[in-house]
Amino acid sequence: MSFVKLAASALTLSAIAATTATARDQVQVAGSSTVLPYASIVAEAFGENFDFPTPVVESGGSSSGLKRFCEGVGENTIDIANASRKIREKEIKACAEAGVTDIIEVRIGYDGIVFASQINGPAYTAFQPADIFNALGAKVLVDGAIVDNPHQQWADFNSDLPASDIVAFIPGTKHGTREVFEDKVLLEGCEATGAMEAMIASGMSEDDAEDACIDVRQDGGSVDIDGDYTETLARIDANPNGIGVFGLAFYENNTDKLKVATMGGVAPSTETISTGEYPVSRPLFFYVKKAHIGVIPGLKEFASFFVADELAGPDGPLAAYGLVADPELSATQATVAAETPMGGGS
Repeated sequence: MSFVKLAASALTLSAIAATTATARDQVQVAGSSTVLPYASIVAEAFGENFDFPTPVVESGGSSSGLKRFCEGVGENTIDIANASRKIREKEIKACAEAGVTDIIEVRIGYDGIVFASQINGPAYTAFQPADIFNALGAKVLVDGAIVDNPHQQWADFNSDLPASDIVAFIPGTKHGTREVFEDKVLLEGCEATGAMEAMIASGMSEDDAEDACIDVRQDGGSVDIDGDYTETLARIDANPNGIGVFGLAFYENNTDKLKVATMGGVAPSTETISTGEYPVSRPLFFYVKKAHIGVIPGLKEFASFFVADELAGPDGPLAAYGLVADPELSATQATVAAETPMGGGS
């Protein structure tokens, strides 16, 4: 993707050449595969517009990126972790134990997770969370009893869905997308079918029932994908019955290969996500080590550039790629400008 160079004056950002003495002069970023394309766009534009090297951006998943982020402070550790979910308390604790005490949380906007299938495959055109749970849950409610999932085809539990084998490729547990998928699809589907109520009635605690609701079958009907969305796409290319979970932006850039399903009767789009109409959406973040600002050349400038109106606003290149602009972007810009860490910090 090519970019028109953005005037630094228009962004009210300083492009002062780096002079800090350090063994590393490139910002290093890792984490969410959902945030990866946005971070790559910003990194390329940053390298074109500033007298700093183009940041190095890697994928690996939200959990993996945050794990690397929390390894400690110093030039041998990454500066920024991308995440398609909020950092967890246990990750904040792990960071603190390794000396990463001041973390700046930066929300870049919103994204939706979509269900899409091979463009020439069966017509999975409409889903409710209950359908996904009935297809993929390890244990489901059948004739009033909680049983191991017996469903082999989508039509087994919903005659409006195709009589095709259930094969779903879902994000692995290290991906932030998995958490949204569990909370906003599996858990809601479990409640909608009455399975959670039945689990609790059978003697399970509410916490145990929630864990059971997000447990997926292990017989081949549900397949974890630990790589990025390109791996999911490759699996669907090889399996005409397959359906995968993707970020909205990835789907929108592969509409020649994929067709998308509605969720709750709503088609995923920038508009339906921005209004909250589409039910399976989430905020996207990156996290910055405050201790690295002023040490790693260009780190604060890159963070500021990422959330500038010209990049992350509704008319910027990130929106063109599928990011739903944050209506509170100015507050995020102020957080970065003031280097304000989570919880106030130092």
